[in-house]
Amino acid sequence: MSAAGSQGRLGALALMVRRSLRQHALSTAVTVLSVALASGLTMAVFAVRDESRAAFTGGATSFDAVLGARGSQLQLVLNTVFHLETSAGNIPWTMYQAMRADPRVAAAIPYAVGDNFHGYRIVGTTAELFTRFEASKGHPYKFGSGGRVFDPDKPEAVIGSIVARRLGLDAGSTFHPFHGVIYDESAQHSETYTLVGVLEPTNTPSDRVLWIPIDGVFRMSGHVLRGTGTEYVAQEGVEIPDEHKEVSAVMIKLRTPQAGMMLDQTINKQGKVATLAWPIGRVMGELLDKIGWMTQVLALVAYLVVIVAASSVLASLYNTMNERRRDFAILRALGAGRGTVLAAIVLESTAITVLGALAGLVVYIAILVGVASVLRDQVGVVLDLTRVHPALVATPCAVVALGALAGLLPAFKAYSTDVASNLAPVS
Repeated sequence: MSAAGSQGRLGALALMVRRSLRQHALSTAVTVLSVALASGLTMAVFAVRDESRAAFTGGATSFDAVLGARGSQLQLVLNTVFHLETSAGNIPWTMYQAMRADPRVAAAIPYAVGDNFHGYRIVGTTAELFTRFEASKGHPYKFGSGGRVFDPDKPEAVIGSIVARRLGLDAGSTFHPFHGVIYDESAQHSETYTLVGVLEPTNTPSDRVLWIPIDGVFRMSGHVLRGTGTEYVAQEGVEIPDEHKEVSAVMIKLRTPQAGMMLDQTINKQGKVATLAWPIGRVMGELLDKIGWMTQVLALVAYLVVIVAASSVLASLYNTMNERRRDFAILRALGAGRGTVLAAIVLESTAITVLGALAGLVVYIAILVGVASVLRDQVGVVLDLTRVHPALVATPCAVVALGALAGLLPAFKAYSTDVASNLAPVS
């Protein structure tokens, strides 16, 4: 066949497909929508899975390890790094001092938790958090206009960007902490804190935290210290002896990876007093592995939805075959071969799935943006919305291939159309 003949044949096929899609516009639109939902859902499941793992296991913190009370490493990381869960207990201030003096440790800062403000965690720490550590690797803490680090000897506070936006707080605002990690109006402390700095967005859990001097936590009304095993209540104007102090955790930056292995051996395997969560990414990776079955279930659902969508393409075309038999018979009588009829139906099913796959990108973006928004607001973890995931290529290709296959059955039905019987006059 000549090039001109091939182009003419393709043009005729394209014209047939366009006319058919217009003629059955409603069923076509419904089918395209089902394919779009299936395609978008499938792409979103795999993209959210991989982006969530990347966000939780790396980049969320500049800490290398966390030292806390004896117990679960996962609970320790969730409580101190992601500001979720409850504290497993406290460790003596002397452990913080030991970590700070350890030559294998580049930097160590204490955390004291257990209070909140309207549900947002309050963390007592030192000013070194904002000078010796980073919000995330390669991204130092930065303050908004006029903001600064709190004075460790004054009732001052620094807050994350999400807290400031959600509660309408700014530098100069004041607040009263509430006891416990769950907001309870009846558990308000009497102390008044003044905000002296609002952190610029860090895209980490730090955006959802209020930071105050750790000495303020020690002296908070209703708090007692049990560093020596007996209760000690801080008195105004009286320095607190180190032996009475205790902390919820110590956030650690190591000099070398080998230091982590040595500390892990000493604290976790040989010791019985504390727990070292190291490396943080591995701890979170184990959590994601444990709940990986949920992603597998979602993936299975996505696959089933794709199959249902492909079946809808088949059903949509197959149900139109009876009313189109006469059209195909006329085409055959005018010289169109069986192959032309078969190609027209397969091309039509392919066109429907291509349109659905393109619309699926819109569905994918909507789902991804929604999930990313929820994660950022509820956990402080940010997904990378700009990354081109392999599923964005593989899913549309697979959906289009399934659509073409779904068109084969109605295509063979049209292929087998009997010209003579379908050209007979309709009574």
